[in-house]
Amino acid sequence: MGSADSKLNFRKAVIQLTTKTQPVEATDDAFWDQFWADTATSVQDVFALVPAAEIRAVREESPSNLATLCYKAVEKLVQGAEGGCHSEKEKQTVLNCSRLLTRVLPYIFEDPDWRGFFWSTVPGAGRRGQGEEDDENARPLAESLLLAIADLLFCPDFTVQSHRRSTVDSAEDVHSLDSCEYIWEAGVGFAHSPQPNYIHDMNRMELLKLLLTCFSEAMYLPPAPESGSTNPWVQFFCSTENRHALPLFTSLLNTVCAYDPVGYGIPYNHLLFSDYREPLVEEAAQVLIVTLDHDSATSASPTVDGTTTGTAMDDADPPGPENLFVNYLSRIHREEDFQFILKGIARLLSNPLLQTYLPNSTKKIQFHQELLVLFWKLCDFNKKFLFFVLKSSDVLDILVPILYFLNDARADQSRVGLMHIGVFILLLLSGERNFGVRLNKPYSVRVPMDIPVFTGTHADLLIVVFHKIITSGHQRLQPLFDCLLTIVVNVSPYLKSLSMVTANKLLHLLEAFSTTWFLFSAAQNHHLVFFLLEVFNNIIQYQFDGNSNLVYAIIRKRSVFHQLANLPTDPPAIHKALQRRRRTPEPLSRTGSQEGASMEGSRPAAPAEPGTLKTSLVATPGIDKLTEKSQVSEDGTLRSLEPEPQQSSADGSPAKGEPSQAWREQRRLSNTSASGQWSPTSEWVLSWKSKLPLQTIMRLLQVLVPQVEKICIDKGLTDESEILRFLQHGTLVGLLPVPHPILIRKYQANSGTAMWFRTYMWGVIYLRNVDPPVWYDTDVKLFEIQRV
Repeated sequence: MGSADSKLNFRKAVIQLTTKTQPVEATDDAFWDQFWADTATSVQDVFALVPAAEIRAVREESPSNLATLCYKAVEKLVQGAEGGCHSEKEKQTVLNCSRLLTRVLPYIFEDPDWRGFFWSTVPGAGRRGQGEEDDENARPLAESLLLAIADLLFCPDFTVQSHRRSTVDSAEDVHSLDSCEYIWEAGVGFAHSPQPNYIHDMNRMELLKLLLTCFSEAMYLPPAPESGSTNPWVQFFCSTENRHALPLFTSLLNTVCAYDPVGYGIPYNHLLFSDYREPLVEEAAQVLIVTLDHDSATSASPTVDGTTTGTAMDDADPPGPENLFVNYLSRIHREEDFQFILKGIARLLSNPLLQTYLPNSTKKIQFHQELLVLFWKLCDFNKKFLFFVLKSSDVLDILVPILYFLNDARADQSRVGLMHIGVFILLLLSGERNFGVRLNKPYSVRVPMDIPVFTGTHADLLIVVFHKIITSGHQRLQPLFDCLLTIVVNVSPYLKSLSMVTANKLLHLLEAFSTTWFLFSAAQNHHLVFFLLEVFNNIIQYQFDGNSNLVYAIIRKRSVFHQLANLPTDPPAIHKALQRRRRTPEPLSRTGSQEGASMEGSRPAAPAEPGTLKTSLVATPGIDKLTEKSQVSEDGTLRSLEPEPQQSSADGSPAKGEPSQAWREQRRLSNTSASGQWSPTSEWVLSWKSKLPLQTIMRLLQVLVPQVEKICIDKGLTDESEILRFLQHGTLVGLLPVPHPILIRKYQANSGTAMWFRTYMWGVIYLRNVDPPVWYDTDVKLFEIQRV
């Protein structure tokens, strides 16, 4: 039958379904078969021929027909899975049912009255006339559907290569088939890389799209802190009920990490061959991150000791979470597996950067946000992986792409989510000493970026990009400033030598953040000054020797420190500072920061195109909820410093004290007017001004400024290099206060970030699935769809 005919027949069946007011019997195969038996429709056809309005009309006016359609389609998938899909006709039927369910499911989920439908047992469904099937009848439709999809994903000659030697052999029995021998790609726990097969890839992709649609019920529930509740579809699919859980997890992970969009190492090769692997890899990445949506804060996450076994998964106790995908991910432990995963993710994250200096040489991938979520999950659920990443300078292959994305997206409102996940990953990494140490590696890769040219290390790159985000990103990034500076504080004790460009950037930030109007215009702004002073103190106390550039910059800008020490606290001065603010709307000017020319070949960070769709995000927890303070002991080990409840500090400064108490105290010390408008008071300013950690810097200035001035007078110098040479050989041993212990603020899992990740991840998936537009124009509740 021609394609046009089959489309016509399919459309006729849809019209009949929407116009029939009487229920159609489930046994009326002649009617139901029109939807899947003879037609050869693509998924795009199904979306075009089954309009949203008609699905909703059937749902409202003849619900029993919609119910029958769903369970007949599931029944066909179950039959296909059990029979092994040998004939072309069976394969076509399975694909048609899969497409139809992908089209209809979102409309079932958007109606609260229908949500339980797939979890109810349908009497008689799945019966095939044999008495022995009775125990199976009790299975809810959702379970039958998920198990059928799992079976179909390992169906010889349909989604995997058959291992039969000849056609004479009997068909491989689906029930006895060991799917671990049919893993889709070499990598973790599997050494054999099967021949690429376009048709198998396309079939897998269609089934994964249906699976993702099943999981997407989460989009139709509003974000609520208590909805750490698990997604029942994911929970069942990732449980021991699914006998393919391990091979499927491995197949998805390996398919993503083994993918090389470069076109087998030949530049421009992708222009000759269409890459049918990418859509599968993208779908695999999306399914993988959704199955790993698991709130590690509320469950005992498996901490694994050093036992190793002959398998790819660590068999150490405890068994860890019920979700087998999370469980398997947390138990990967072989070095070669970690290497494979890290290299794969780094290769894919660097792909958009290759584009910038060899335009069009490789196919540009679009799923970097999914990869960042996957990398986050790996580090969060598998501490051994995190330590492996930080063990060598390979971590820099992840860092540079993240800094590239952060810098590129800083002016674009529609990419706020990308900015957050990039910063969260860096915050997580910065809690480990090794990250700071790795940053000292010279930065030589010249990825064209819209930042000032500098010669230095990866630490310079990080700080220069952060400065650019803070001074020229858009307003909605302000909640990230605390996070950005916390990362710099965490790495600062390990930074051996900052460039002059970077030193000037840090002082420019201090200058901007310590203006009186900025300090007095919001209750938390002074925290930023505390963070920067902590950075300077760490470097002076622990890395003075290599950091003459920073010391010189501090001496040149010494007036900023004197102004801070003499910050006015009387009400008229506070009032005057705030008046000045009304005349200067721009929070951080670029004046005083010698911008310098941007790197050659770079394009300025662009704002979003008007009309760009974006999805809303829930607020992220404040830095005090996001991190936990630890002190680095003499031997380098960390000791948690989480405060005892009785401690209280009056100002909520990052120094110490319980956040909520400090905050209450702060409320008491400042006036909150009837309008809820916050306003600063003298007591409030005094409460934190007295805690500014200025002693070390003041001592440094007291010792060095006269010496520098003397050199300038003696030699009539205006030349920096002579002063820098003097500072390089200078020493402050015995002249500075006793070094303070190093404080690290480590990321800690909490339900607030778990909820943020859920909304961000589903928002990305919603926006990225446009062909076909699976969820478009349905009534999602997890986020709002907004236009820039």
